[in-house]
Amino acid sequence: MIQFPVKKKRNKNPIQPISGTVVPRFAGPSTFARLPELRDVESCDVAIVGIPFDAGTSYRPGARFGPQSIRQASRHLRTNYHPNYDVEPFKIQQVADAGDITCNPFNIDEAIKQIEQGAIELLNKTGGIISLGGDHTIAFPLLKAVNKINNGPVALVHFDAHLDTWDTYFGAPYTHGTPFRRAREENLFLDDASMHVGIRGPLYSRDDLKNDESFGFKIIHCDEFQSQGTEKIVDRIRKRVGNNPLYLSIDIDVLDPAFAPGTGTPEIAGMTSREMVNVIRGLSGMNLISADVVEVSPAYDHAEVTSLAAATIVYELTNLFAKK
Repeated sequence: MIQFPVKKKRNKNPIQPISGTVVPRFAGPSTFARLPELRDVESCDVAIVGIPFDAGTSYRPGARFGPQSIRQASRHLRTNYHPNYDVEPFKIQQVADAGDITCNPFNIDEAIKQIEQGAIELLNKTGGIISLGGDHTIAFPLLKAVNKINNGPVALVHFDAHLDTWDTYFGAPYTHGTPFRRAREENLFLDDASMHVGIRGPLYSRDDLKNDESFGFKIIHCDEFQSQGTEKIVDRIRKRVGNNPLYLSIDIDVLDPAFAPGTGTPEIAGMTSREMVNVIRGLSGMNLISADVVEVSPAYDHAEVTSLAAATIVYELTNLFAKK
């Protein structure tokens, strides 16, 4: 039986983000939601970290600028109290911005090692991390880090328009379309407790679905939101994951381009932002251990629509940590 670490005690005196009633939201520090930096807190329950890497993209690049755009958009958020969770997330846990993990933009193999090591160092200091991508390549080293800290595989719930379980692109094994194929090969996720949510659109081959199923994934297709509704979808996720330690990987292109135009590989007929946040809220109380939000490419965004969606999702995730 896998033995997971004892749950760390929460910081009893967390430093709050700067209030928008004291300093206007367009001013002040450039950290996520104007939270304190990791170096300024005695202990940290949840760290938010940027991973500005996009060398694994196959279509439109630019996700390396995602972390800074998400942080910028997060200024808009009012974060003191979330009525849907009935919680003040930054009063009951210390959340801090850990800056960015530096990774080689010209050598993917080296970048993967740097991301894994950077994540391990953060996980040793904190109760969990929320990573701001960057392209989806980063999910592979992040899962490797989480597995090492947790002494074994975790439940993986992957929100995306795409499967991301392909083998290679042009012979390259590490790309934003292959992270969960590599993760399966190293047994990083539980094959009886993991799933994709929001999958849609044409594929390279009918074998893509067969291969994906053989890796242990169940799929909630995006069309099922219309036929089943959000509550049924949430119920299916909760039953699939159970009490297992949960890693959430959220590609912003799971949202319809109307709600997230600023991404590298957009697909029409996606989830609405309302559906997305309601699914996340439905996961309250689950054993979330870490998460990532990836593929924000601000060069293709309009009026920070995509960055604001991503920032809001990250804030929702901090509430999930608060409700564990």
